Amino acid sequence: MDIAFLGLGGMGSGMARSLMKHGHKVTAWNRSSEPAEAIHEQGAQVAATPAEAARHAEIAITMLADDRAVESVVLGESALAEGLPKDAVHVSMSTISVALSERLDLAHAERGQQFVAAPVFGRPDQAEGGKLFIAAAGSGDAVKRICPALDAMGQRTFVIGETPAQANLLKLTGNFLITCVIESLAEAFALTTKGGIETSKVYELLTETLFAGLQDLRRHDPRRQVFSPWLQDSSRSEGQPPDPACGREARGGPALRRNCAGPVSGRARPRRWRPRLVGHCEARR
Repeated sequence: MDIAFLGLGGMGSGMARSLMKHGHKVTAWNRSSEPAEAIHEQGAQVAATPAEAARHAEIAITMLADDRAVESVVLGESALAEGLPKDAVHVSMSTISVALSERLDLAHAERGQQFVAAPVFGRPDQAEGGKLFIAAAGSGDAVKRICPALDAMGQRTFVIGETPAQANLLKLTGNFLITCVIESLAEAFALTTKGGIETSKVYELLTETLFAGLQDLRRHDPRRQVFSPWLQDSSRSEGQPPDPACGREARGGPALRRNCAGPVSGRARPRRWRPRLVGHCEARR
């Protein structure tokens, strides 16, 4: 497929390379030149503007920092929407608000373009290896068309529904749950510390028994930076509990609240929709 890829940060660079490894033709754009030059050396074309990158694309993927960046790149001057051909698909894989997702859906519909929200769960090493988890929502036809690209970047795709904002809502919900887990662990560490138990032993037991899924965090956080306020027992006086707020700050709680600042409109509220776990992209069948 001819794919425009906009946003070559820590996640985007690996995702673009995964597409290229699977034989897709990638035209890349990035605000700063260094990541674009690096991927150009690996075989991608590089465009001067988002509109130029999208000019001949079947699908255009955005993987950008936040609402402001996405809105500027998609709807601003020399933007993606200006260059994307009619009936081509914009795949927004960034973590953005429900409100912006709704605006993008309407803006593309007015131009005869299609829009799919497909935010991801994963880390840069998973992006590099094509092992992301993807939550996709949009029209059935559009989701089916982008399946080859999703398969190149992810190990599993969850097809959420036909309203793009539903995928964004689910992604924000997942991020919220991450902060809740860390907050709960902070409370557990505080309680057991008061009982005289070494916090590192509590951490080891919980992440290897009851909550073995947290071993992913152990692998990706070898120096235990996320939980360092609780694991470095020697830095606190005896009996002093850790501050649970450290957990919120460590995982960007305020950033999540900014993304969720506005109320969810009635149109975006899910009625009877359930995510379907699929191996690769079920929509192609």
